[in-house]
Amino acid sequence: MIEIKAVDFSNSIDCKHFCELLNHYAMDPMGGGESLPIATLEKVCVDLRNWPGALSFMAFEKEHPDEPLGLINCFMAYSTFKAKPILNVHDIVVKRESRYQGVGRKMLTHIEEHAKKMGCCKLTLEVLTGNTQALNAYEAFGFERYQLQADKGHAVFLQKWMK
Repeated sequence: MIEIKAVDFSNSIDCKHFCELLNHYAMDPMGGGESLPIATLEKVCVDLRNWPGALSFMAFEKEHPDEPLGLINCFMAYSTFKAKPILNVHDIVVKRESRYQGVGRKMLTHIEEHAKKMGCCKLTLEVLTGNTQALNAYEAFGFERYQLQADKGHAVFLQKWMK
């Protein structure tokens, strides 16, 4: 049985597991394929402990509560068109050996229930178009490609790094 537990960023064991899972994701080809810098791993839990609207959860097998299977990081946003909060799934990772066992679905279900309790109007996430397995899983869960009006096309996610 899979259990979902909130990450306690003031707990050193939770932070250790969090960083291991986050780095596991970063080293995956869909996460960039490289380990995160040690400075980032040392800083992220400290920052998230007090970050407004940050929500992180880990998945565990009930029989093995000391071995996390997955991690989901989310951040609150706000829809000005709906005047309601939005919950954005920023990272989701399931350890390679735990994939295809319902861990990701369980974490998404937990987040969806959490978002409903908070009055969110929607969940959002981004995924690489080349990550077809994840894209198919998200669409099977009910996520859709964003479009405000069908004749205007799909939204495109852009970024600009600050120097």
